[in-house]
Amino acid sequence: MQFDVIVIGSGPGGYVTAIRASQLGFKTAVIEKENLGGVCLNWGCIPTKALLKSAQVFEYLNHSKDYGITADNVKADFGAVVKRSRDVAEGMSKGVQFLMKKNKIEVIMGTAKIKAGKKVSVTGADGKTTEYSANHIIIATGARSRMLPNLPQDGKKIIGYREAMSLAKQPKSMVVVGSGAIGVEFAYFYATMGTKVTVVEFMPNIVPVEDEEVSKQLEKSFKKVGIEVMTEASVESVDTKGDGCKVNVKTKTGNVTLDAEIVLSAVGIEANIAGIGLEEVGIKTDKGKILTDKYYATNIPGYYAIGDCVGGQALAHVASAEGITCIEKIKGLHAEPLDYNNIPGCTYCQPEIASVGFTEKKAKEAGYQIKVGKFPFTASGKAKAAGASDGFVKLIFDSKYGELLGAHMIGANVTEMIAEIVAIRKLETTGHELIKTVHPHPTMSEAIMEAAAAAYGEVIHL
Repeated sequence: MQFDVIVIGSGPGGYVTAIRASQLGFKTAVIEKENLGGVCLNWGCIPTKALLKSAQVFEYLNHSKDYGITADNVKADFGAVVKRSRDVAEGMSKGVQFLMKKNKIEVIMGTAKIKAGKKVSVTGADGKTTEYSANHIIIATGARSRMLPNLPQDGKKIIGYREAMSLAKQPKSMVVVGSGAIGVEFAYFYATMGTKVTVVEFMPNIVPVEDEEVSKQLEKSFKKVGIEVMTEASVESVDTKGDGCKVNVKTKTGNVTLDAEIVLSAVGIEANIAGIGLEEVGIKTDKGKILTDKYYATNIPGYYAIGDCVGGQALAHVASAEGITCIEKIKGLHAEPLDYNNIPGCTYCQPEIASVGFTEKKAKEAGYQIKVGKFPFTASGKAKAAGASDGFVKLIFDSKYGELLGAHMIGANVTEMIAEIVAIRKLETTGHELIKTVHPHPTMSEAIMEAAAAAYGEVIHL
């Protein structure tokens, strides 16, 4: 079975790469051991957004009086909420199946292992192994929930993100360990549905990769809705004997014990690179990631790697972009290396978070003289009308050349606004040009123009 390109893994890195390869005329196969669409479509990005939307609707109904509407006896059917999420995921996975057929991509179900000589062996559910070969083998095996020795996931009381989106019943209480995107999204979902949630974060701020002002605003917003936040704290152990969990947390002032039905481990992810044949082929790795060049070629000719199993941000849109860059380079097209400092990051709790580029702290550490502009949504007519005035837009400019170094937003729908900033940075638009770009009124996006104006002392509505 000979192909031009074999892609191992059908997540947003793998299936996008396979489609682009087919478009470019390559005879292409994709190997998947579980569900087409990978973690993102089946257990990550898409089903979590379905859960979060249900939580947001429930939150609206519970606060309907704020909008002059009375809605009595509003109840959430947790099982139905989970079912809707699973149905959305199943529909998206079927959509990928359609795309594979449309693009004449061979789908091979089974567990892949790469071999020397540009070969891949695939073991199916029946235990039968078949060998395939290709001129180019692209590894897109993704990642899984990271396991910690003191947080051994049993899938029942100590769970990862997969179990968190498909629990049979809603827990009365939950401790979320880690406050990255996965942690805070589930914290918002469960708290909004009525679970008592405590977030435990080792670093001084929640969502620690974000600008400090964004972190502090989210903590303030979380506390307002009853989510307890413990920073500079670490879970030392969890006693699962008995009905629930006794969580031993080390804090600056001493150890405390938290009682919870469920502990969600959201301490990050680790790449799926064990047992896939890297050592046998001689492909180099470092710190649990496959090493590649800027076009995703490994040290062994004919083998490539993209997505969560290589360095860079572990984000679906990054994996897709890497895959397209990789296959276009293989084809001999003009492929530009990705600018990893212009990759947007989005977190879908409420309020949402979106950011790109340098934080204020990182810009100063890089030696820039900066101008900072900030516009709060409390001054936005659209945000006020929508009842969503928590948050702000913060822009960081190089004071010498006017380059937009970074943007940090927290508020309603900011994940839909960040693409403007990514395009602006790609096109090297200056602060003054942004100020003179007329934004529609009334919109949340006006805050971008106003924040730019604030940086240069020209803000109107503050």
